[in-house]
Amino acid sequence: MAETDPLPIVRAVAALRETVSGWRRQGFTIGFVPTMGALHEGHLTLVREAAQRTDRVVASVFVNPTQFAAHEDLGTYPRQEAKDAELLAAAGCALLFAPSVEEMYPAGATTTISVGGPAEGLEGDFRPQMFGGVALVVAKLLNQVQASVAVFGEKDWQQLMVVRRLVRDLDIPTEVVGSPTMRDGHGLALSSRNTYLSEAELEVARRLNGVLAEAGAQATARRPLAAVERDAHAALLKAGFERIDYVAVRRADDLATFRNGVADAPARILAAVWLGRTRLIDNMAVAAPS
Repeated sequence: MAETDPLPIVRAVAALRETVSGWRRQGFTIGFVPTMGALHEGHLTLVREAAQRTDRVVASVFVNPTQFAAHEDLGTYPRQEAKDAELLAAAGCALLFAPSVEEMYPAGATTTISVGGPAEGLEGDFRPQMFGGVALVVAKLLNQVQASVAVFGEKDWQQLMVVRRLVRDLDIPTEVVGSPTMRDGHGLALSSRNTYLSEAELEVARRLNGVLAEAGAQATARRPLAAVERDAHAALLKAGFERIDYVAVRRADDLATFRNGVADAPARILAAVWLGRTRLIDNMAVAAPS
């Protein structure tokens, strides 16, 4: 597909399945990248990763209401479907699935999904509705597309762990691939919500990765994690962040806490911070203990 070719867009599950089934009959493998739109280079990296692994890539753009609480930014979340379609086409996407809320959640739908394990704590404490909504929409999308590979960004590490557990627990035959976080030249993780930030807030936001890197280095040196997290919290406030929901070191695979208080296995440091009305999340791998 040439970069100037318009990207086919389908809005109905039936049309999505018809197209994908046709590809499958031709022997093509299917990749999938779910998004909420307002795409940036991080999303496009996921599309390129899926294109390297499969023959045809489907991307979805759907701002999922079930993962937003009443006070969150569902109504103001950035939406730019036409631009998103152009970016996806240039990145190698073959089809855009852009359903309405009514298509995804028909009248009378009552099914929910309750998730535990890696969904507990961290985001689960501050956005208790989120992962149930994520699990429901991801399960529906994976069932609708039936891709062999689905690619998710590592910036949302806890979400990635929840999706992997969901796929395992529900026997969904899709391989879930994590793609490394894309960052700007200052190290700030790319996010659709970065567009909310003023220039002054951006300057502060770009300090987040440095604080996490320093805390990760201390965790690698087997410093007690309670002290690592306490100092990182103080450093984030000193850097100019107005509120810290959490900064924590957890086991990388299941996000459980370390029982002996030091990082003695592969770990991840995760944080959620506020600047004005904007909530930012980030995480980094903690190097193997020295």
